[in-house]
Amino acid sequence: MMARVEYQESLDALEANFQETGGIVLRSIQGALGALRTQDVELCDEVIAFDDEVDARYLQAETDVELLLARQNPVARDLRLVLAVLHGTIRLERVGDQCVTIAKLTKISSHLGSRGAVVESLVDMGERCLEMMQVALDCFATRDARKARTLHELDELVDRANRQVFEQVLGYAGEPDALEWGMRQITVARCFERIGDNAVDIGEQAAFLATGELTEFTDASH
Repeated sequence: MMARVEYQESLDALEANFQETGGIVLRSIQGALGALRTQDVELCDEVIAFDDEVDARYLQAETDVELLLARQNPVARDLRLVLAVLHGTIRLERVGDQCVTIAKLTKISSHLGSRGAVVESLVDMGERCLEMMQVALDCFATRDARKARTLHELDELVDRANRQVFEQVLGYAGEPDALEWGMRQITVARCFERIGDNAVDIGEQAAFLATGELTEFTDASH
């Protein structure tokens, strides 16, 4: 059985690792955005490399949670923190994967040339996703359930931009190269949409920490 001080230090370290992983993921989103804007292949490679550190931190979080549960049976607020960190770290790992997909698609599409209107829509999506992830991480740190619930409104804007990209790409039907590039950008838009969804999930965990009640901010059936 851990001494209380050591136990609290383990909880603090678990949450610190989560926030540090979040910081890496924020840089990954920023990198993916930069690669989209500039079509910079080297920047794409940097984003892809970030994922190794995100994966390593995810595995460390799993190990830390297993050790904590084995040595001490956390209850109530402490157990909520352990569960929320584990769930949130899984979401961050997925965001890292989504940034890698965006970077890879940008890299393999660079020879086809980009179309300004679609890139502008994607950058708008990415900036909103970056904002959402920052809000989610801040709410987790401050246990701010009220602000976390505002993520749903931002997510609706991301969903709307995703539909806009799809409609823009349909306009390339008569241009083979543009259509090939555009089809890949639909996948990029879908990745950004999922990043937004993951930010909402982390916000839900922040509200769970604050209130002790785990609820979805939106009805998934809609």
